Amino acid sequence: MLTPLNYPKTELNLTKKEGKIYIWDAFRKTRLLLTPEEWVRQHVLHYLVEYKAVPKGLIAVEYAIKINDLARRCDAVVFDRNGKPLLIIECKAPEINLTENVFHQIAQYNFKLRVRWLVMTNGLQTIVAYVNQETGQITYTKEIPSYEALNL
Repeated sequence: MLTPLNYPKTELNLTKKEGKIYIWDAFRKTRLLLTPEEWVRQHVLHYLVEYKAVPKGLIAVEYAIKINDLARRCDAVVFDRNGKPLLIIECKAPEINLTENVFHQIAQYNFKLRVRWLVMTNGLQTIVAYVNQETGQITYTKEIPSYEALNL
């Protein structure tokens, strides 16, 4: 279950109880059953804080939105200091390929949030896209920008 990911190692608080592994989610301040998707989510969130200088308090996990009166949840959203969304993150389990369907999912979220940055990751592969909100043009980059660069 604990697939090595293409993110730097990070200290995650794992516990085992009755044969199941749980993880402490420092962002939601709760203990969760460790699923493959949660494993990926925790790694990317810690990467943002530890390596990209994203303030922990400006990351919302399982961020609820409504699309066509349907409740949806973004895996994570990064905000600027004024509460404006900057980046949406969609996490998949390592065995799930990042397909066009995943891109459509995150694009749907972006119709609502109108961010400039989209990140899709399964922990092994990460796709980072910059969306020009005026032209709709999408540019792919090699890595997630720093928090400072997200605000430019």
